[in-house]
Amino acid sequence: MTFSTLPRIASQLEPSFNTLLADRLQQPVLPIPRGVPVSLPDHVSVLVAAPIDRVAPAPAGWPFGLEWIQLVSSGIDMHPNWVLHGRPTSTARGVAAETIAEYVLAAIFDDVKSFGSLRVSSPEQWKNRTTGALRGSTIGLVGLGAIGEAVAAKLLHLRAEVLAFRRSAQPSGVAGVQLLNSLHEVLGRADHLVLAAPATPETSRLIDAAAFAAAKPGLHLINVARGELVDDAALLHALETGQVRRATLDVTAPEPLPLGHPFYSHSRIWLTPHSAALGHAPRLALIEKISANHERWRQGLPLLDAVQSASLVPA
Repeated sequence: MTFSTLPRIASQLEPSFNTLLADRLQQPVLPIPRGVPVSLPDHVSVLVAAPIDRVAPAPAGWPFGLEWIQLVSSGIDMHPNWVLHGRPTSTARGVAAETIAEYVLAAIFDDVKSFGSLRVSSPEQWKNRTTGALRGSTIGLVGLGAIGEAVAAKLLHLRAEVLAFRRSAQPSGVAGVQLLNSLHEVLGRADHLVLAAPATPETSRLIDAAAFAAAKPGLHLINVARGELVDDAALLHALETGQVRRATLDVTAPEPLPLGHPFYSHSRIWLTPHSAALGHAPRLALIEKISANHERWRQGLPLLDAVQSASLVPA
C-alpha cells in the first residue's frame, strides 16, 4: 500500500507487524531498531516501544518530538523510568491474556495427564495407566488482572476450584473465583499455583521459603508473570523436599539464565523461554489496542491502560 504522508508513528517491532499496523491505521510506520532510540525524525510523534534495559540512560534529546508512547508489554518493569515519565504512556495490558491462559492450561494438562509417559512404542509397553484430572482440583492465582481473569474463566469452565490472592481491594471480575485475604491460605489449598502478578517492590521474592513452607505438599508452581516473584534458592529447596512437585517457568530473573544454572537441567522444572505471550493472536490484539489508542490520542481523550505516576518504580 502506498501512503502520501510522512510517518508519524515509529515502531520497534518486526516488519510484518509494522506492515499490518500501517494497513490498519492507513498511514506509514517508521521501523526503528530495538533498544534505546538514539534519535527520531521531527515528524514522528508516536513510538511503539519494545522493552528496554531498565538501567539504560536516556538518549540526548529525549523525548524528541514524541507526544505519546505505546508499550508493547503489559508491565512497565521492563522499561526505564525516562520512557515512562514526561509523555503520556500506555501499556499493552490484556492483549496476550488469552494466549497466556492457554499456556497455563497446557501446563496443567501436561502435569495431570502426563502425555509423555503414556506413549508406547511396542506391544510390551501396552499396559493401562491411570491419569489425573483437572476437574475437582484447586488452582490458586496470585494476581487477578487480565491474565488471571482469563485463566480463571477457563479453569472454572472445566469445573476446577479457583482461589485468588490480590493486593488490591477490587472484587473479582469473574464469577466463581474465591478471593482470599491470605497468600499462605491460597498456597495451603492449591494443587497448582499460577503467578500472574506484576513485578513491583512489593512482589519481589513474594514466593519465598516461608511461602513454600505454607504450600500444600506436592504443589505445581506455574510462573507466567516475572522471575523476580520467586526466590530461586527457595524453589530448588522446595523441589528437593517434595514440597513442590513440579515448576513450570516461562520467566526467570535474569533472562536468559546464565550457563550452568540448575533450572536448565532440573528434572522437575519445565523451563520455557518467555514464550507464553507470543503468537499471531496477541500481535493482532496489540494492533487493535494501538488503533483504539491512536483514535483517542487524535481526539484528545485519555489513553486506554495509561501508565499512572503512582505505579512507577523510583528511579
